[in-house]
Amino acid sequence: MGFGTSSSSSSSSALKWLGFVTAVWVQSISGNNYTFSNYSGALKSLMNLTQLELNSLSVAKDVGKAFGILAGLASDRLSTPVILLIGSFEGLLGYGVQWLVVSRTIQPIPYWQMCVFLCMGGNSTTWMNTAVLVTCIRNFRRNRGPVSGILKGYVGLSTAIFTDLCNALFSSDPASFLVLLSVVPFSVCLTAVFFLREIPPSTTFAEDNEESKYFAVFNIVAVVVAVYLQSYDIIGIKTGAFSIAFASILLILLASPVAVPFHAFIRSKVHDEQDVEGRIDEPLLRSGSEIEVEETIVGAAAAADNELPPSLKPLSNEEEENHGTIVTTEKKRPVLGEEHTIMEAMLTVDFWVLFVSFLCGVGTGLAVMNNMGQIGLALGYTDVSIFVSMTSIWGFFGRILSGTISEHFIK
Repeated sequence: MGFGTSSSSSSSSALKWLGFVTAVWVQSISGNNYTFSNYSGALKSLMNLTQLELNSLSVAKDVGKAFGILAGLASDRLSTPVILLIGSFEGLLGYGVQWLVVSRTIQPIPYWQMCVFLCMGGNSTTWMNTAVLVTCIRNFRRNRGPVSGILKGYVGLSTAIFTDLCNALFSSDPASFLVLLSVVPFSVCLTAVFFLREIPPSTTFAEDNEESKYFAVFNIVAVVVAVYLQSYDIIGIKTGAFSIAFASILLILLASPVAVPFHAFIRSKVHDEQDVEGRIDEPLLRSGSEIEVEETIVGAAAAADNELPPSLKPLSNEEEENHGTIVTTEKKRPVLGEEHTIMEAMLTVDFWVLFVSFLCGVGTGLAVMNNMGQIGLALGYTDVSIFVSMTSIWGFFGRILSGTISEHFIK
């Protein structure tokens, strides 16, 4: 039985970290809401759109993201694999139709239909983000700040990852870029379905320390990826063997976090085996003198307990339950970090204040991102992808710092 428990503990730790690695991969390809500028020019010319009509298309995409509350409501009732599958299939359809139009495989579809497919593409990422964040925060309850910062940081980096990979491999071809947006997230989500699931969180101080060390590794890798992408944008060499080498090294960097679950598995297995050996070495029988000493200690403790006043005596199990009930009923405000369902959150003022501030703040940011292509052209640049990539990279630093700093102040 001891060895069975050891194997189970090692596997559980490895699966939890493997799930987090796949969550990082999902986030690395789920920031496609911010890539509209990379192919908006092609849509504008093929569909003979005015600038106002193009802006309305981008609004349709953003409306899809605003309906992300549907994914939040579903997260209370549906499993993580189902939520991931909904997002992946929705993205495949939404961006797949856009690719068919831009690649001229089909004739341009009516304007209102294109708005619908852009809305689906925008909404698809909310399902991916919700599945990843909800599951990982439940798996790492005592490190929610680093989890949120890392995962949201990779969402910010995903725009630069897509943009620079497309530049390196396809010379910024809009049709090829839309192929990446439709196929890559679908494939990664199908992989995450098998590994991303709820695992019991840590229960000891040692496990919390170990988690903090692993999160530091993820932060370091993320920063290295961001600096690497920034260097590629600054150097500006985007053809030939250099581009292929850049793409290969980037994929290796993105895959490198998979070393964490392997290390966690080996570490847990060695630790569990040492615990089992320690239990085997313990004496199974005690001498009569040891038993007499223990009975004397227990008897003395019982006598002392009887002499204590009622207010100082330890509570029985039933009294502890009743006492806990009294404390719970008297508590009127939720404790910081306490979990709630979406419906419970929507009944609070804090939720709506954050929701309105999110719409206002994100709305202005998306307006700039959606028109980054037009801004770059107005400034005289023929290739505007560098603006999209650099905005994504510096947005990443803001996201990852917010997670780390917030966790510091909460603790």
